[in-house]
Amino acid sequence: MLTLNRPSKLNALCKELLEELLVALIKAKKSKTVSCVIVTGNGRAFAAGADISDMLDRGVGSYADADRLKTWDGIQKFEKPIIAAVNGYALGGGLELAMLCDIVIASEKAQFGTPEIKIGSFPGDGGTQRLPRLVGKSFAMQMILTGEMVSADLAERKGLVSEVVPDGELIPRATAIAKNIAEKSVAITPFAKRAVNAAYELPLNEGLAFEHELTVEAFATEDRVEGLRAFSEKRQPLFKGR
Repeated sequence: MLTLNRPSKLNALCKELLEELLVALIKAKKSKTVSCVIVTGNGRAFAAGADISDMLDRGVGSYADADRLKTWDGIQKFEKPIIAAVNGYALGGGLELAMLCDIVIASEKAQFGTPEIKIGSFPGDGGTQRLPRLVGKSFAMQMILTGEMVSADLAERKGLVSEVVPDGELIPRATAIAKNIAEKSVAITPFAKRAVNAAYELPLNEGLAFEHELTVEAFATEDRVEGLRAFSEKRQPLFKGR
């Protein structure tokens, strides 16, 4: 469980916070006891966008900073499943971070938006590319060009989140999903994650070919053999993560 913790700034994604998040994910990647990660926010927000004060101080350098971009890339390439438990505002970069996660669960109090247009900007960390893939061109355009916030219920109807739950049930529900995932093979879930992500990145024929390659590769794992043997023997598999 990773909690974005700048509540006085609504967990705005300054360079340091993103770097700390990546460091924590690297530790989770190396850990043999971590099979799934939950990311949430402390206070009223999941993350309310970029750090505007840093943008004012450094201008385009705050965006084009090579280390900052490398951090975003590192989060994107994290191999284990990530669940975003969106507890409040997920705006701008906060929404872009949530869309980097594999499953998004939202509190009924959550609100989503791309308000960058209101300050003479637009989403620049994947928002213009990922949002249309999730909600369609028309609604993505509406969000990006108006900057208006979207309720959790509407976000669910549009496919931006998978579930909306009462505020007090957000972390328990996210934890239950994470535990369900963690019971599966940590050797296999990264294959599944890569295959699904390919559906958003590749034409259908290329995606099918990539899926086939991953399936063949996964057959070589011990856990795949154990899963088949357990099914045949009518027992629960004992996965070892290899």
